[in-house]
Amino acid sequence: MEYYPIPQPDEIETRVKEDAMGAYFMMFATSAIGIPLPILNLVAAIIYYYVNRSKGKFVQFHTLQSLWSQIPLTLLNSGLVAWTIVNLVRDLSFTSYYWGYLVMVGIANLVYFIFSIIGAVKARKGVFYYFLFFGKVAYHQVYRIRPERFDSAPVNRPPGQ
Repeated sequence: MEYYPIPQPDEIETRVKEDAMGAYFMMFATSAIGIPLPILNLVAAIIYYYVNRSKGKFVQFHTLQSLWSQIPLTLLNSGLVAWTIVNLVRDLSFTSYYWGYLVMVGIANLVYFIFSIIGAVKARKGVFYYFLFFGKVAYHQVYRIRPERFDSAPVNRPPGQ
């Protein structure tokens, strides 16, 4: 597979770096609203990706990495919110499984916040920062050179030519 060259930090405009950084900080802005409704963070990440992906491959990479990494966190947080609501509505006890899940989700959120801060700082400096798994996926999606597709109808040629 062939890939587009990765730009050096001094080749990237300041505005592009700020847009890439915004992909990570946008998550912090929606977190206060998204605590009761975790899906809002994912929706905000999707909107930010589609609004900013045309601003260059550097921005597209960082917004896509932020979006992909937001998906499992949204699922974990949604599970916790749903479990909490069920326990409260049905007047069930909060078991040790619930508290274990709560701690695990809290640690996952903390790790995600730390990686997002590092990603935002690196993006602002024009440097690529790859999250585990999600960085590789985003890099392959954004920087892989795809073969051109021919949209026109095939040309009928006589045999042998």
